[in-house]
Amino acid sequence: MTAHDSGLHDNIREEVRKLCARFPADYWRKLDEARAYPTDFVRALTEAGYLSVLIPEEYGGTGLGVSAAAAILETIQAEGCNGAACHAQLYIMGTILRHGSEAQKRRYLPKIATGELRLQAFGVTEPTSGTDTSSLRTFARRDGDRYIVNGQKIWTSRAEHSDLMLLLARTTPRDQVTKKTDGISVFIVDMRTALGNGLTIRPIRTMMNHSTCEVFFDNMEVPAENLVGEEGKGFRYILSGMNAERILIAAECVGDAKWFTDTSVKYARERQVFGKPIGGNQGIQFPIAKAYAAMRAAELMVHDAARRYEAGLDCGAEANMAKMLAADASWEAANVCLQTHGGFGFAEEYDVERKFRETRLYQVAPISTNLILAYVAEHVLGLPRSY
Repeated sequence: MTAHDSGLHDNIREEVRKLCARFPADYWRKLDEARAYPTDFVRALTEAGYLSVLIPEEYGGTGLGVSAAAAILETIQAEGCNGAACHAQLYIMGTILRHGSEAQKRRYLPKIATGELRLQAFGVTEPTSGTDTSSLRTFARRDGDRYIVNGQKIWTSRAEHSDLMLLLARTTPRDQVTKKTDGISVFIVDMRTALGNGLTIRPIRTMMNHSTCEVFFDNMEVPAENLVGEEGKGFRYILSGMNAERILIAAECVGDAKWFTDTSVKYARERQVFGKPIGGNQGIQFPIAKAYAAMRAAELMVHDAARRYEAGLDCGAEANMAKMLAADASWEAANVCLQTHGGFGFAEEYDVERKFRETRLYQVAPISTNLILAYVAEHVLGLPRSY
């Protein structure tokens, strides 16, 4: 265990475990069946202060580092719960912390810390742009003391359960900027006033219960004072928060991998076939052991990325590799767990199939494995740009 993950982090992990024990597998099973949002779970995390862990104390948070947030999310996943219902709040607020005005920080952060305001919606991806963020089409036109926004976003999870949205939109047409990533701005959208007044939310039913939506903007008004930082520099503001996102998602994947491996081991010890536990067969135990080793390696990379992030060092490569390795480890552990359980792995009551569906997402989001490989090839190994 590395230094940054000891002491206080051990205490955090233990307290998160106690909280998660109040939300057993049956709670998540019922939510999954009804496609319902875990309101009570999110409220409990908020009241315990876990969703404000990155907010400085002067704004009502606890002012801890990204490694503490990683410990929280990893533990949630390892206990069989699902932090995806609220994880965005941890890394979205970084944009406001680093680039927002003092007035914006004092207006929003204390209320986010107490749970009075929920910051869960992240309006970035569009149907035609995907991960090519610089080609987004949503446009915000300045009109006096306001911006008029038109466009569409997709995969805006938790939009129905968020009071605020961090929105990325063009403010200068792409053909009028020298660099394609220029002319993009970030806005804080008060969804409480915008909904029905230019903002429409449409749920998207997916293979996992992530409250996924697409949102539409039809002459939606945003006060000019809600512009974060300078107009046209939003892409770099969002980019600066991506490393934290990668690290925290990677931590969740490590937690998933731990849950799958623990579940595999427990079942392999108890399940009797041909008069002995199936865990005594190398065909069962070797894949579990290999998945465990892959998880431990990914875990070390997550710790290293978090250490570098907290030290203010460049950690783009480490954050991306941590996310890729952890996503691969969780997916391997998921496959092994399903195979270990055989037919029972497909039964809802064992929870394997639910977690299996949930962890599959991280091969694709928030960034695909292929794009991470392209990043490492170009920026770490110095190979020619591939896209």
